[in-house]
Amino acid sequence: MDAIVNKRIKQVLNGNQDAYAEIVDLYQSRLYHVCYRMLGNKHEAEDITQEAFLRAYINLHTFDQKRKFSTWIFRIATNLCIDRIRKKKPDYHLDAQVPGTDGLDMYSQIAASEELPVEQLEKMEIQERLQYEISRLPDKYRSVIVLKYMEELPLQEISEILDLPLGTVKTRIHRGREALRKQMSQLPMTEVGGK
Repeated sequence: MDAIVNKRIKQVLNGNQDAYAEIVDLYQSRLYHVCYRMLGNKHEAEDITQEAFLRAYINLHTFDQKRKFSTWIFRIATNLCIDRIRKKKPDYHLDAQVPGTDGLDMYSQIAASEELPVEQLEKMEIQERLQYEISRLPDKYRSVIVLKYMEELPLQEISEILDLPLGTVKTRIHRGREALRKQMSQLPMTEVGGK
């Protein structure tokens, strides 16, 4: 895939703007998911994804084609997400509703399968709760947790995306997991799948 992307980058740099649309198509979904998992908000994730591609396009002439484009675009998006998180004041209140729990809308997301709707709903609630708990992590832990466990990127690539030493990435993953485990252990058993 890197060879295809590098070929498209050369085409863009030579004036073929349509070639950039192909690059966007290749990475758009994964990039959006990273942004969504970091921000926990669909509209913000869409905005950041679009902004990341725009910034990459504007700065494409600075991209080192000996490196992976995916690492570069993920770094841009992750930095934009971190900036957005830092600018926002936490808006968590005791009476705030957990994202994804606005009534019957959840039923429309249940896919047909062998599982009972109640089991699917429980899984969705756990996933929503996990997403919520990830969104409560400090941004330095949130970014490594999302890239490692949601995107399943190798540690070295995470190190390059975040521009951090490998040892720091490992430490943040460990501390982020511990913080997430602590947050999740404070939930009543019925909220994490127990009866």
